[in-house]
Amino acid sequence: MAAGTFDEGHDGRDTIQRRKMLTKKRYLIALFAVLAMLIAACGPADEGTDTTEATGTTQESPDTTDGSTDTTAVSGEDITVGVSWNNFNEPRWANFDKPAIIEALDAAGAQYIESDAGSSAEQQLTDVENLISQGADVLIILAQDGTAILPAVENALDQGIPVIAYDRLIENPEALYITFDNIGVGTLMAEVIYGLVPEGNYVVIKGNQADANADFLREGMDVIIGDPVASGDITIVCEEYTDNWDGAIAQTTMEQCLTDNNDDIDAALVENDGMASGVVAALAAVGLDGQIPVSGQDGDTAALNRVALGTQTVSVWKDARLLGQAAGEAAVQLAQGAALGDVSGVIDFESPGGNTMTTILLDPTPITQENLNLVLDAGWIDDATLCQNVEAGSVAACP
Repeated sequence: MAAGTFDEGHDGRDTIQRRKMLTKKRYLIALFAVLAMLIAACGPADEGTDTTEATGTTQESPDTTDGSTDTTAVSGEDITVGVSWNNFNEPRWANFDKPAIIEALDAAGAQYIESDAGSSAEQQLTDVENLISQGADVLIILAQDGTAILPAVENALDQGIPVIAYDRLIENPEALYITFDNIGVGTLMAEVIYGLVPEGNYVVIKGNQADANADFLREGMDVIIGDPVASGDITIVCEEYTDNWDGAIAQTTMEQCLTDNNDDIDAALVENDGMASGVVAALAAVGLDGQIPVSGQDGDTAALNRVALGTQTVSVWKDARLLGQAAGEAAVQLAQGAALGDVSGVIDFESPGGNTMTTILLDPTPITQENLNLVLDAGWIDDATLCQNVEAGSVAACP
């Protein structure tokens, strides 16, 4: 089925019925009672007839000992997963996350539909409603704004449609939160940069203020630089959020910071690779590219090339293929009736909003010139892309 379209062969009424059956236990009990009376009145069903297969529905057993719902798994072919992307501006979404989600769904026989909000929180609200109307049995949402999306999330959950908060926190404890350890990502960035520059003037370029990840990353940085800042060994001369994690805005911020400090900058803690590209461009404009350590994250191919060139010091690699796979597999489990706590690999996570979130946290890896072979060996990037314009032999990965 093409992305963003509804398969006319998919019975929308069955989808709605299945959704209700998964969420309205009392309704099912009453229904089973009525069916039992009808069967008793009309006699036994024809021998060999399987009414569950004939109707294509999933039945629950109302008699459970722990209060949970015991379901007969929905076939993968009956599952439609709707994915709401905030945008495709970051290369990883289209290049790695999306294909991994689709591959996991294909393995289960599930269908994929999507929408792209184009960085608009308002559009994403509409997108989620449209995905529901197209028959989505479960939603994966990469939120543009984790607060603005809450009404759409609550509406979906009220209809019995499970929601996965993908890589960005949505403060609703009924949603499954799947991400990398973003506090750990910030710690890894700062650890590498601080190891090279233990004192001096630092710039901190943060992501979108509406995205909780920006503050998670900053919290992780403080694990390393908090004490040196308090002691005066490090001075943060500029610290700014960046709308939409936009590299052009980060470049403007860095240019202004350089001007305000007469180019006296010693290190730049930048929260992702897209923004790092703008910071490196600003440094290049004053002849400082390659002289000031710069961090990033995501393992964007352009960023890994900059690491090889020496203009970016570290990109904390979050193998988005693993994240997409985890989300796709969890979506199928949820659509088949699994409770949040029964999804494979979940832990509890205390959110900034005071919610106990059911979470899957994956581990990141810092990539520097010394271990570029890791992304090569994993097939994340090819030699030609990694080593473009890199002097042969200057780094081990580019002989």
